[in-house]
Amino acid sequence: MSGVVTGDAVYLGLQPARLPSRALAVLIDLVVVWAAYLLISLGIALATASLDEAAVMALSITSFLLVLVGGPIAVETLSHGRSLGKMACGLRVVREDGGPIRFRHALMRGAMGVVEILMTFGVVACLASLVSERGRRIGDVFAGTLVVRERVASASVMVVPPPPPWLVGRFSGLDLSAVPDALWLEVRQYLTRMGQLDPAIGRRLAERLADELVTRTGTPPPPGVPAAAYLAGVVAERQARDARRAFAPAPTAAAWGGTPAPATVPAPGPAVPAPGPAVPAPGASASPSAPFAPASSPSLSSPPSAPLASAPSPAPVHRTGPGSGSGPGSGSAEGEGPRATGFAPPA
Repeated sequence: MSGVVTGDAVYLGLQPARLPSRALAVLIDLVVVWAAYLLISLGIALATASLDEAAVMALSITSFLLVLVGGPIAVETLSHGRSLGKMACGLRVVREDGGPIRFRHALMRGAMGVVEILMTFGVVACLASLVSERGRRIGDVFAGTLVVRERVASASVMVVPPPPPWLVGRFSGLDLSAVPDALWLEVRQYLTRMGQLDPAIGRRLAERLADELVTRTGTPPPPGVPAAAYLAGVVAERQARDARRAFAPAPTAAAWGGTPAPATVPAPGPAVPAPGPAVPAPGASASPSAPFAPASSPSLSSPPSAPLASAPSPAPVHRTGPGSGSGPGSGSAEGEGPRATGFAPPA
């Protein structure tokens, strides 16, 4: 197994980087580092023109160690195993258990890289990477590290094959509440990879999974249905139920038997009693043609007014004396003549 396995025997699935990608990453790093070293050396040469030869040599060795050796070590330590070339190629340096590297790992790799890469022009590193099963050079062996690929091509999405058309809807009454998620995962994995299995092994696996589903649901499959078709039909039924639950519309008030009446908030202030029933005027009779005629709705801005009753006629005025109209030409108070008005005609 060429992948990364932790100390607890857990397979991480990280893919080790091979020689071509690692060589390209090292080449990019060397171009950047040598360009920086040449610029720094030129600056030191211009700044130390008045110094003696021993001082110039000491500064040159110091700049060599700091730039060509210390630079990659610092970059890998601070970036947790990602130099400029490794970032461009999608690589990363990790420990053998998959964890991030520390300073001691980067120091060992950098120290051995001086011999493997700089002094031998990368020949020793290439030979060691070709011999190693996981593409490790000598610096990786001593440091306990591994270069892995971070950008891995995404696998194609495995789609569960649909059941036969004559099985669609046959399992609508099946109780799937007792089926655990682990069994669903096994069934899905089998259905997505059954074309890659040996026919005999795939048939035995399908029968075992079908027996477990029958035990959980308590309902045997229809007679004559193959185990693989039965598994596909049950999985399709579960997917249909999940889709109905996920995309079902929210229940409305009409679905529960009607529209709820809006809550009324009483207006602040003293309560105004509602007007009582209208009292008909004396002598008026109710219309028999419309016994339940609704009254007009009152205005919301003003309270409804009570019905107006007919005003009683004024009592007759009786006057006595001259000019009071009680003479021979005037009527009496009981209606024997014209009613007195209190107006005296001219003499």
